[in-house]
Amino acid sequence: MAYEAKNFESLLGTKGLSDQLLKNHFTLYQGYVTNTNKVADVLGAMVKEGKTATPEYAELKRRFGWEWNGMRLHEYYFGNLIKDGKSIDKNSNLYRKIVEDFGSYENWEKDFKATGAMRGIGWIILYYDGTRLFNTWINEHDVGHLSGASPLLVMDVFEHAYMIDYGLKKADYIEAFFRAIDWTIDPKMDSWIK
Repeated sequence: MAYEAKNFESLLGTKGLSDQLLKNHFTLYQGYVTNTNKVADVLGAMVKEGKTATPEYAELKRRFGWEWNGMRLHEYYFGNLIKDGKSIDKNSNLYRKIVEDFGSYENWEKDFKATGAMRGIGWIILYYDGTRLFNTWINEHDVGHLSGASPLLVMDVFEHAYMIDYGLKKADYIEAFFRAIDWTIDPKMDSWIK
């Protein structure tokens, strides 16, 4: 079954992220969906043709993680956003866990933003491993993930996420991202954060 690109056009009009930037970003995301499907199809055909011992199969198998994570991380990223943002519920388990693990919400935010402002391209992910929260730098799409940890907040810091609007001012983009976070917390998800 092929993956289908999700529609995130409801984000158009988000303050701090121009429609041009978002439309370009949506197109890039759609490319990851398309390539995930193409790579999966070719790998399936190679298995049927008995070509699993070939270098081409090995390289495509490695490439699949890049394409799939590019697709999924963009879905998490866009899924974290809403036009006017929504503040975190200070009575939620997630908020209490942030305070417990980082000393305060402000300390967590400072750490998340500082991680995002580091030189380089990648992703910043707030992960929960069932015990504690981590702000993690992900280099590329498929390098640096915490195995078994669940992503709770994902920020794209590849240049395509901000250069059209902010040039080299990544910190200004990070502030715009924070103003657009949708902190609506699914009660089921919040219940497993302890």
